Amino acid sequence: MGLAACLVFCCGADRAQVESVPAASGETLFVSYARVEGHLAINYSPAAAFSPDSTKLAVIAGEKVALLDFARGGAPKILKPQVPDVTDLDIESANFLTPTRLEILARGTIKIKGKAGGRTPLLAFQWYVDDDRVASKVEAVGGSGGFSPILYLPELGYLGMYKEGKITLWDPNSGRGGEISIADLTHRPGYFTLAPGGRWILLARIADNATPDPVVVDVKQQKFVDVLSGHHGTVLSVNFSRDSQRAVTACEDGKVRLWSAGDWKLLQTLEGHNGPVHWAEFSADGKWIVSAGEDKTLRLWSAGDGRLLQTLEESKEPLLTAAFSPDGNYVAATSEQSVLVWQRRR
Repeated sequence: MGLAACLVFCCGADRAQVESVPAASGETLFVSYARVEGHLAINYSPAAAFSPDSTKLAVIAGEKVALLDFARGGAPKILKPQVPDVTDLDIESANFLTPTRLEILARGTIKIKGKAGGRTPLLAFQWYVDDDRVASKVEAVGGSGGFSPILYLPELGYLGMYKEGKITLWDPNSGRGGEISIADLTHRPGYFTLAPGGRWILLARIADNATPDPVVVDVKQQKFVDVLSGHHGTVLSVNFSRDSQRAVTACEDGKVRLWSAGDWKLLQTLEGHNGPVHWAEFSADGKWIVSAGEDKTLRLWSAGDGRLLQTLEESKEPLLTAAFSPDGNYVAATSEQSVLVWQRRR
């Protein structure tokens, strides 16, 4: 199947209601909209795969990006990002900076005098979606090596890179950045996130740490100030609400936990997944939480009282990340090979 026909299905509400399991109240909040071959940013937060105006979704398909246009509802537009003297481009993340401009993160093979050379470091460049052309120069991210992990932080609009007890922040729009030194951090974290307000950092999967619990860093003090205790497995993702007042953790023990920021108290434990939960994230208005699991389900929860609102069971593969559109009208989830999209039922 060619990329121009990568939209596998686009179904109506009647079929979607059969495939989606409603909440105990019988309410169906979201119905199936589409399945697209490809993936969202598996190694980065997928929230910025939605355009800021919620009209498009960027799906990565090898060297190309498929733009699903909700207004048109048809086959996606295919973008073909290219980098001079680089072949075999492997796109890792496609993030909307504006409704017409994407930030692309990719790696490729250097072409030297017609021959293939070594692999590039992570490359960052901007791409216009309307006329499918480059919008900025190509930057080598972390070209000196040793940076891991490298994560895109969509709420802040920064790329965050860890190396030797420091988190470097880089703004792809201005080319500027900064650095946060954390004296207490002597081992590499596997995942980190910053509160949109810039006050807190949460570190998870710290190498050689005795417990799986995430650690809280006060950015002003640049040191550890608390721990999110009680996880019984590896914490696979941590995300803040837009107002920075709460955080949510997704854990290998099958549970989603909701925390208050500042005093770091456990507010709710959300149970229902059968197996590890790979991702959990707030809606933009903070009212809902979406979680993606190894059990191939996407679950929608009330962030207020922790109630399970709906279980979406269309996926045939474990789901790795998920995100709401900024307006809350769509939710998307990705496995390694496909993206599923649901539309809010009004």
